[in-house]
Amino acid sequence: MEIEDLKHHKGSLNLSADSLLGDSVVVTKVDAVINWGRQSSLWPFVFGTACCAIEFMSTAASRYDISRFGAEVLRFSPRHADLLVVAGTVSYKQAPILKQIYDQMPEPRWVIAVGACASSGGFYDNYTTLQGIDEIVPVDIYVAGCPPRPEAILDAVIEIQKQLWREPTLEARKSGFKGRLDE
Repeated sequence: MEIEDLKHHKGSLNLSADSLLGDSVVVTKVDAVINWGRQSSLWPFVFGTACCAIEFMSTAASRYDISRFGAEVLRFSPRHADLLVVAGTVSYKQAPILKQIYDQMPEPRWVIAVGACASSGGFYDNYTTLQGIDEIVPVDIYVAGCPPRPEAILDAVIEIQKQLWREPTLEARKSGFKGRLDE
């Protein structure tokens, strides 16, 4: 509606879609639009090796339903994923595989360490177990527990989504990270 029409109009306003938008212009930041899309469509790649992987399966199942939080499309190809969920114990023998999967993921990418074993080696303080995946790849969110509840994994996904809003889209993430397997 034009301003002149509003002056002469008595009673309720016409709230149809045609009259509300008309010739309107919407202004926003490119970062806001891109991060909104990223937040609503996280594609996780699950590197599950132990009991924490079972808890993640429960998180993706109908009772907890991770799809309600925009992380429905579970990918088993690192080239199609932007969220790496490491759930369980990682041995030194598996570490190069984990690093290769992380390197194959496109930027931007985020990492969640699920459970005590992925975060700190858990109760496995021996020569075969990696004492936290942060020795190999940069970690954004650590989920405590042995194994953690599905609610804690969902909370980590929500925290990743909150991080998305604070990140500029044209800058590289964690470019200075040097892990054990980096040259």
